[in-house]
Amino acid sequence: MTGRILVINAGSSSVKFSLYDAAADGALVNEAHGELEGIGVRPRLHVAGPQDESLVERDCSVTEVRDHDGAIACILAWLDDHLAGRPVAGVGHRVVHGGVEFTEPVRVTGDVLAALERLVPLAPLHQPHNLAPIRALLATNRDLPQVACFDTAFHSTQPPAARAFALPRAYAEAGLRRYGFHGLSYEYIASQLPALGLGAARVVVAHLGNGASLCALRAGQSVATTMGFSVLDGLVMGTRPGALDPGVLLYLLDHRGMDARALERLLYHESGLLGVSGVSSDMRALLASDDPRAREAIDLFVYRIGRELGSMAAALAGIDGLVFTGGIGEHAAAIRERVGRDAGWLGIQLDEEANRRGGPRLSAPGSPASAWVVPTDENLMIARHTVALLRTSSA
Repeated sequence: MTGRILVINAGSSSVKFSLYDAAADGALVNEAHGELEGIGVRPRLHVAGPQDESLVERDCSVTEVRDHDGAIACILAWLDDHLAGRPVAGVGHRVVHGGVEFTEPVRVTGDVLAALERLVPLAPLHQPHNLAPIRALLATNRDLPQVACFDTAFHSTQPPAARAFALPRAYAEAGLRRYGFHGLSYEYIASQLPALGLGAARVVVAHLGNGASLCALRAGQSVATTMGFSVLDGLVMGTRPGALDPGVLLYLLDHRGMDARALERLLYHESGLLGVSGVSSDMRALLASDDPRAREAIDLFVYRIGRELGSMAAALAGIDGLVFTGGIGEHAAAIRERVGRDAGWLGIQLDEEANRRGGPRLSAPGSPASAWVVPTDENLMIARHTVALLRTSSA
């Protein structure tokens, strides 16, 4: 299969996208990437070329881009101009939740879309936005092949004990279990491990960004991860608290007059780095701040990584490598230095200069376990899946 592959990653108020050229030999070349942000408020389209050179920077009409349907129409209009008659061969979508049923990428049909809509209660703040562009394209371009790629799918290799909650069996049968997320990022990092000499090794990947999690990999497969039933569990994040005693929620319901929607706001939008610091959810702003509350938020962020890193090492019975990725993991040398120092008991010895430069190898010569920075590329992973599935279905 050859042609252009469009990758779409839709959020609540923006649609990010990438365009790839799929060559006959299977190579994928990035042609452009961009974002339509401010949907329904102040929509603006940004598109850049493969070297980040600006291709488009313009405001869009609120009337035309009042929802995701309008956003997709605007992006497709730009594509028509850019491609000048060259067709898009397929579209790959990031979908946060695949539930129990979808453990690998799937070609989207009406029945598949209906099944994914039934999973909305498992990811109510993400799934509807992921599905909106799929629905829009099915309505206007029914013959255009679409592929759904799932953040949960990569973790389906975990052993049953790593997925289970200690709840009555009926709740597990109703779908209450640990799913894990950031799977497309972890899958991409796993594909890069052989080049680091870690293809068959025990590796912990730290995906640190506004959303943050750890994943324990053995021979490139997920063994354990810090996120669970939802994207709220595990590490401290930009506006999410990470692991939280369920008794706190019962207390807030019973004694502080909060309802489910108030808890939702607290847990998804008002906690984490922002809640602790009162300054910002952005690690860059916290590192630059002299506010003691910013220091407290950073300390908690690093401490929780260290605790969960120990948990991941236990799931692997030791580690051979630690990989940092995500916005903070790739760019915040100060955070990597502190995490690496705290992980000395696991055999991590960072090279100070290498860490300052940003790697790719961070560990000092002779370090019992190696440490690395590997930029993630979820969109490329989605494009690979899309090409592979479309190639198989057309064979």
